[in-house]
Amino acid sequence: MALTTNTVTRYDATRVVREDLANVIYNIAPVDVPGMSNFGRDTAKQTMFEWSTDTLATPTNTPVIEGDDVHGITDLRANTQRVNNYTQINRKIVEVSGTVEAVDKAGMKSVLAYNLAKAASEMKRDMETATMGLQIGNVGSNAVARATAGLGAWIITNWMGGAGAGVAPVMSGNAGGNPLDGYPSVAAVAGTPRAFTEALLKTSMQKVWTEGGEPKVAFMNATQKIAFSAFAGIATRFRDVPAGKQAQIVGAADMYVGDFGTLSVVPDRFMPTSVVYVGDPEYASLSYLRNFKTEVLAKTGDNEKRMILAEWGLRVRAQRSWSSIMDLT
Repeated sequence: MALTTNTVTRYDATRVVREDLANVIYNIAPVDVPGMSNFGRDTAKQTMFEWSTDTLATPTNTPVIEGDDVHGITDLRANTQRVNNYTQINRKIVEVSGTVEAVDKAGMKSVLAYNLAKAASEMKRDMETATMGLQIGNVGSNAVARATAGLGAWIITNWMGGAGAGVAPVMSGNAGGNPLDGYPSVAAVAGTPRAFTEALLKTSMQKVWTEGGEPKVAFMNATQKIAFSAFAGIATRFRDVPAGKQAQIVGAADMYVGDFGTLSVVPDRFMPTSVVYVGDPEYASLSYLRNFKTEVLAKTGDNEKRMILAEWGLRVRAQRSWSSIMDLT
């Protein structure tokens, strides 16, 4: 059918029809930071912050004769390790004009406040990426930013790389005689990629337990979470379905009960895809030299400028309490 001549339609009335703009801004970008949320929190007093770790001698069965004289005898014990990490600075800058703050806006009262909230979330994601990453430490200089060593760089004793040329990270104190002194200064060398398997997970838990730790959590990216949910054990799970209710397909797992404890399996969007961390969150914390704060920057014109800043570093209190399964496809 055709329109009657001179009929006014929506396509003609472009100057009188009001816009329909929802007073909501939709944003599904994830802001959950599982590593930072599970780890502890403490204080750093210098840009280089230090702590000590220790272990006991290997147990032996050494009976002694009755009446044995101990003159001149001293048992050999390992020295403590002195380790350190560096703080790094993360920041976000927000600047808005006076005009945009004054005009009527959809979905917000203040562009400045809205962008400050966004910037804070973005900075948390940046910090989670550093915390759960493979970055080695860097003392920095006037031309190079300091960098804190991430969790993946700290795991040495229980490092599980792929076959071939894979080599664990190296601590800076290695040149001084103790391979576990100092900070992670040389990144791991990648080995041959391999699939994430239940056998690898079991071995990683065993390594942590053998060193005296208690494996409680496994952090992994979405790729390895899918691989984990395909482990054979989940195929034997059954769920009772009450009469009149719809059946459910169980296609994922969030816990793993192994020989050396029960793991909570935590997916982390911001960690490397090629690694799974297994360990005890009690032995990791974020150390803040300067906590999160918002600074009002100097006004240089018809605008408002803010800076969100934090200076922090990762403290891995006992790297033996963690294991890393590296080089995963």
